[in-house]
Formats: sequence, C-alpha cells, structure tokens
Amino acid sequence: MEEVERTDEMLVEEARAGRAAAFQELVERHQDRIFRLVRQYARQPAEVEDLAQDTFLKAFRRLDSFAGQASFATWLHRIAVNTCLDNLKRKSRSPVVSAEDPELIESESGRPARAVVAPDARMDQEEIAAVTRRALEELPEIFRTVLVLREFEELSYQEMAETLGISIGTIESRLFRARARFRVALTELYPEYAEDQGRPAKGSTPKSKGPEAQR
Repeated sequence: MEEVERTDEMLVEEARAGRAAAFQELVERHQDRIFRLVRQYARQPAEVEDLAQDTFLKAFRRLDSFAGQASFATWLHRIAVNTCLDNLKRKSRSPVVSAEDPELIESESGRPARAVVAPDARMDQEEIAAVTRRALEELPEIFRTVLVLREFEELSYQEMAETLGISIGTIESRLFRARARFRVALTELYPEYAEDQGRPAKGSTPKSKGPEAQR
C-alpha cells in the first residue's frame, strides 16, 4: 500500500515529540516560499539566507505555540514577515507610519499623481525586478508588506489577515493605499512609465485580478 503523505500538522506533532527529521521535512516543504518572501526585504544573498534561517529557527523554538487555528504555512509566514520587519527596524530602514494615515495619491510636489503601468515587456527580467524593488523600497513597511504578500506571494485576503493579525477590512484598505503609493513612487522614480494604471511587476506585467478573485 502507498504511504499516505503526512500533513504539516502531523509533522509538527512529530517534531514536538523530538523527531528532528520531521521538522527538517517541514523546512524542505516551505523553504522555497520563505526564501521568495525574504528576498523582497533583503538584497544580499547572505542576509537573505540569515533571515530565512532565523525564521525557521524561531518556528522550531515556538512549535509549542502553534495552536493549529491557522495553517502551518500561514503561521510560518507570519514569523517570516515579522523577522524581516524586525531586521529592517534594527537597520533603521523602517519609517513608522500609522495605518490610519489618509490615502496618499498626490506626489510630494502636491500635484495629483499619475497612475502608472508596470515596466513594459521590452525590459528584461533583471531590469523589471530592479525597477519594482526600487519603487517598493519607497513605501512604508506596512504598505510594502501587504503588496509583497498579495502580489508576490499571492496570498488570499483571508491568509493575509491571518498572517498579519489584522482584519480583512484593514487588509483591503491598506492594500488600496499601498497600490496608490506604489504608483506614486514609480511615477516619481520612472516618469516614463506613467500611463493609465499599474501595480507591482513580478517579472512581467501582472494580470489584473477582479474583485471576485480577491478573497
């Protein structure tokens, strides 16, 4: 008979019981996604590796606190996001902005900002990644985080709410403001991309997701 693949929750229980191989299997299952997430917060390969390792180390130490109310993947993502944000704060790269700040849809000059499109398809992958990263770095962390989770990690609104520990309504509001700020930043950094509308690029012009796909 074929062996039934163990769920994450089963592996967590085995790891809690002292079976190191079970936690190693969890690492192997989730490491690619964690590395993708961490790369949105750090540039140097050594720093990316350190943050990813720190995420899994914290997860291992906190296994007893995993209650199963959210999936293990969601719980691990929350640890990864917090680890990255803590790292940025230690490096004094995290401007603190209230989540209740009004929507900023004007440039610093006071003129209404033009919406922008993602870099066009004529750019190579490295150029697109550099442009997107530069614009993301201009955002306060609360907005950068929701864009990364939504556009790069493709989490649902419910998963984002569980990961960040906030309501879906707050996710919707924060994501709306984050996209507006991203457009402003991209317009000011790269005016040649100003067109009708836009959002962060993931390596190519992203497909628009209708309201029905956002939850």
